[in-house]
Amino acid sequence: MAKIEFIASVVEGHQCDPGPEPAPGDAKKPKQSFIWDTKAPGLGLRATPRGDKGYVFQSKLNGKSIRITIGKPGTWSIKAAQIEARRLQTIIDAGKDPRQIQADELAAAQDAREARQAAIDKADALAAAETAAKILQDRRESVTLGAAWAVYIAARRNAKRKGGKQGWSEWHVRDHENVARVGGVKKVRGKGMTEPGPLASMLDVRLADLTGKRIAAWLAAETTTRPTQAALAFRLLSVFVNWCDSQAEYANLVPTGACKAQQVRDELPSTNAKGGDSLQREQLAPWFTAVCKMSNRVQSAYLQALLLTGARRRELGALQWDDVDFQWLSMTIRDKVEGERTIPLTPYVKHLLASLPRRKDDPWVFSSPSSSNGQLAEPTPGHKRALVAAGLPDLTLHGLRRSFGSLAEWTETPAGVVAQIMGHKPSAIAEKHYRHRPLDLLRMWHVKLETWMLQEAGIVFKPEAAVLKAVA
Repeated sequence: MAKIEFIASVVEGHQCDPGPEPAPGDAKKPKQSFIWDTKAPGLGLRATPRGDKGYVFQSKLNGKSIRITIGKPGTWSIKAAQIEARRLQTIIDAGKDPRQIQADELAAAQDAREARQAAIDKADALAAAETAAKILQDRRESVTLGAAWAVYIAARRNAKRKGGKQGWSEWHVRDHENVARVGGVKKVRGKGMTEPGPLASMLDVRLADLTGKRIAAWLAAETTTRPTQAALAFRLLSVFVNWCDSQAEYANLVPTGACKAQQVRDELPSTNAKGGDSLQREQLAPWFTAVCKMSNRVQSAYLQALLLTGARRRELGALQWDDVDFQWLSMTIRDKVEGERTIPLTPYVKHLLASLPRRKDDPWVFSSPSSSNGQLAEPTPGHKRALVAAGLPDLTLHGLRRSFGSLAEWTETPAGVVAQIMGHKPSAIAEKHYRHRPLDLLRMWHVKLETWMLQEAGIVFKPEAAVLKAVA
């Protein structure tokens, strides 16, 4: 092992010793040659046949030789290489393996780099998540009443209810569409343009801005001109807000308690029934006389049936021929409370329906060939004219339904019977225990009430067999 003091000329002049040519069958020429420094024990300079040079450190650990590459002379100065050799020897003297320490240091450095990169990646991901969350929150908070209202109607129209019933009824859907209609569209019937619904002025308001103060101001403005519609719109709005809170997309957007604020309750229109909006006993005769003289037979029959069945105006308007059983004297009415209910087909109502034209491919009992859907057009104007002719005060179509309930008291018809026919769930005050009475028992009381009304109206009626008239 050649030892020499490492100086610049020695390092620069060291080359791989070519050695003698090997004899046939002998080993090949050596691939590298070493010289060793006298100042730093274990420091060597290796040279290869290709001219590559490098400092190495060689020593013994636990009786075994180890060799460690330090680096090339172009990178390491002689002094730096000597210092490194002494450092490595110090490690060996301590009974440690420099290679393992170096590997541990490299691993620790790699772990540190990976940890730093992971921290950077985590920070970037967190920043991206925060940005995405802010964008989503901004998007959520930008949702307007009009946008969410349309989603609400679509969701509830198709939602399944108890008993497997499918979503809202078309009447309920129409109520929601009407209170939010923009207006400004040419009327289907009559002249002029349609008016905006009560909620139209708030359709562009963000859900986040539906505060109690804003709702109260809206109610105050609407109740001055149309209190009944405003009250309906507010009820629908309140249910809508509850729905929003149950949806992840809209939850917590509407300020808490917006619809229950005191300032909102102060602006709510009275929910009391319209005073006098029902027929009195002595008004039955002039009312029937005027309605029976109406030129439109379908409207006349519809108005009389409203009074004699206590049905809601839309329920009766949607009555189809398949819903009427002339043999077993019953009618199935599409009910907004229970979904549907079956009530007696009383003799006079049977007579009214049997006298109506039954048009081909038209399922509606109260039909109109001039309307867009074939159903009876708005009967209110005709009813108002009949009231004027009879000298009676104003009476709404709902007032006819209300009249059925109030006039039933003259015949002492049980409140539970009246409630079941009208589609009301009787209260505990009206009946201690709610009973669902069979149709024949309802018929007994219903026929009694109808007979009493006709007698009070001065109408002489003898039940006859029903004859349906087909119209081509």
